[in-house]
Amino acid sequence: MQGTVILKKGEGRSFYAGGPWIYDNEIARTEGQITDGEAVRVSNDKGDFLAWGFYNSCSKIRVRILSRSEADVIDEEFFEKRLRNAWSYRKKTVDTAACRLVFAEADGMPGLVIDKFSDVLVFESLCLGMDRYKQAVAKSITEILSEDGIAVRGIYERSDAKVRTLEGMERVKGFLSEPFDTKVPITENGVRYIVDVENGQKTGFFLDQKYNRLAIQKLCKGAKVLDCFTHTGSFALNAGIAGAAEVLGVDASDLAIAQAEENARLNHLEGTVRFQVADVLDLLPELERRGERYDVIILDPPAFTKARNSVKNAVRGYRDINMRAMRLLNDGGFLATCSCSHFMTNELFLNMLTQAAATSHRRIRQVEVRAQAPDHPYLWGAEETFYLKFYILQVFRERTNGSF
Repeated sequence: MQGTVILKKGEGRSFYAGGPWIYDNEIARTEGQITDGEAVRVSNDKGDFLAWGFYNSCSKIRVRILSRSEADVIDEEFFEKRLRNAWSYRKKTVDTAACRLVFAEADGMPGLVIDKFSDVLVFESLCLGMDRYKQAVAKSITEILSEDGIAVRGIYERSDAKVRTLEGMERVKGFLSEPFDTKVPITENGVRYIVDVENGQKTGFFLDQKYNRLAIQKLCKGAKVLDCFTHTGSFALNAGIAGAAEVLGVDASDLAIAQAEENARLNHLEGTVRFQVADVLDLLPELERRGERYDVIILDPPAFTKARNSVKNAVRGYRDINMRAMRLLNDGGFLATCSCSHFMTNELFLNMLTQAAATSHRRIRQVEVRAQAPDHPYLWGAEETFYLKFYILQVFRERTNGSF
């Protein structure tokens, strides 16, 4: 008999609202034999069935929800069905040449991310229970893709995030298949890249900005463009391929800039798109002192906050870079700005932009509001799955003569 986790009376509000997690302090007791990483039955204080979920006594997230149907059996067939649903959804919503095949809780597979880069898959597992199904999932997804004529060349694991230690798990990376060349060529929005799935950040490439990168193309023809926190050059290269007059991409990482320069050569854009290793926080005031001006500026910073207790400092950081970017824009220029932290709520982000505009004596006109690409779906009730806020704004200098 499977073990049972019983919620405290009045607890589990997030779970009842559709959330995918149950925390340690919401549990009254457990019944039966429970082994970390196995599926358990979740019930209320009256014994009524609520859900199936993976249990881990090492984690504050004590149970990660798998299903709210009592009829479900948590086995390899269960996850094969989830994988088929995930693949069917991607085929209908995104370009699948390079995409996120599985987005963890949003696809009913807690803590598991699978990214597809052409014919290579990259796995990231942050959940002990999913770790135990890793090989079965690899086999199933390979077979599912082969039914559509996609031969998977190899699978690489990037389960090396620090957060695994909070789950009582070791950080690991390496091949889940026969070894292969981990520098993988992909094409996205007509731009070619080499993705380093072994040494790149996270799984090697940020797929969530796919259609946001496409959205800035129409603004960049003939423009002077500044791409801050460029990583491997994705926004800069989208600007270049759209016909920008000149593009500068900036990042603090030598490795990222080296990859960005390689990607520029791959697209024959090295004459238009150049890159610089620099700390954006230091470079923006320096560019302002030099009197530089741009038609388009992209701000795609890393998450300035990964916890609620650091949100205030993060707001100050976001406000500073946005204020300086607004000052560097030509009158009527465009700012594409974003935050990838779910702790930086949309309301906080909008308030920050309003303050940045006031401080820089600029007026802003909203052009477009976007979020993460559809292969990173937002599961309502699970706030953590909605994290990327992306605004395109037109920025004007303040006037006193009554004109806009």
